[in-house]
Amino acid sequence: MALLPDRSLGLAPASVRDYRELARRRLPRQLFDYIDGGAYEESTLRANVDDLAVIHLRQRVLRDVSELQLATTVLGQSLAMPLVLGPVGLAGMYATRAEVQAAQAAEQMGIAFCESTVSICSIEEVDRATTAPFWFQLYVMRDRAYAEDLMSRASSVGCPVLVLTVDLAVVGARYREVRNGMAGPQRLPGRIVQALDFGLHPRWARDVALRGRPHTFGNLEKAVPGAISPDAFKEWVDHQFDPSVTWDDLDWVRRTWPGRLVLKGILDPEDARRAADAGVDGIVVSNHGGRQLDSTPSTIAALPAVVDAVGDSLEVLVDGGIRSGLDVVKALALGARACLVGRAWAWSVAAGGRQGVVDVLRTMRGELEVALSLTGAGDVHALDPSALLDGDGRPLGA
Repeated sequence: MALLPDRSLGLAPASVRDYRELARRRLPRQLFDYIDGGAYEESTLRANVDDLAVIHLRQRVLRDVSELQLATTVLGQSLAMPLVLGPVGLAGMYATRAEVQAAQAAEQMGIAFCESTVSICSIEEVDRATTAPFWFQLYVMRDRAYAEDLMSRASSVGCPVLVLTVDLAVVGARYREVRNGMAGPQRLPGRIVQALDFGLHPRWARDVALRGRPHTFGNLEKAVPGAISPDAFKEWVDHQFDPSVTWDDLDWVRRTWPGRLVLKGILDPEDARRAADAGVDGIVVSNHGGRQLDSTPSTIAALPAVVDAVGDSLEVLVDGGIRSGLDVVKALALGARACLVGRAWAWSVAAGGRQGVVDVLRTMRGELEVALSLTGAGDVHALDPSALLDGDGRPLGA
């Protein structure tokens, strides 16, 4: 089998999928599976990617595309292209202070970065390492005072957007994490295998386990003190995720948060209309990357109906399965304002640190430029369903 190009050989991987393969090699299995896996049989995880693949771009020729327009405004923030690095939990276990590296890469490429509640690096650490404003993602917690404190901290460093994740009333079962010992009971043989796996990744052990300390939840040190462990994480999740949350709780968030408010985890048009009626500024069409309820629709399949339901009343973003600039074009053509990517930057930071994230974003930008040129659109704002074909080659905008 041919060796995959590796940055250590002076050869950069070419695509997001290349970085996924490098991440698989460099991370202990438990950590790679946490990034890579989904809930139950992972059918929704696969559908997010597969349903994008069966949508075709409509190639058009002899159009003036000498000047391309990728820049846009999302939730009041100017972006060099319609991409956001979405919130990824535990990212600081994939590379040394990974959230900082990713935020710096996003700033370098002129796009937004969203800090996760369960990041290793704190809000304040990311703020000290960057100059551009970044977003903050929040779970609705039973401890409202703690959630209010997190919102206050995010606001104090100038975060303009709060991304409220609303699809975690309960946590979906992720069977990969059961099999690899990250979730559920673990017998002694499993612990031995796990220790051997960590020991067989000396590069990770040197760069992350040793140099990447402290390994704490930077935003949750008061709630989850001490070093990260699967048991501590599960205990916090079980104690703090609140299944009693309803639409009425948005009033509390609105009273507390002074900036723009986005709901992440909307799949149904009726829920999208409720969000618009509640006065939020945006929604993210998301199934949590296929990590929550399996057998739900892919996000690209759900997107058109959600866009139709809300019209121009709020901004619609989408995540799930976005692996290339071509995928971004497809999502924009179906009505999204921008795309969030999570696994793409997690794999690339694991494989190549900050430069890996920059390289992936440059690759996606190049793919976006080619797609805008060869569909004849030329401008991200000009994309609509007429730029697409279905699996049988019929125009979607006909």
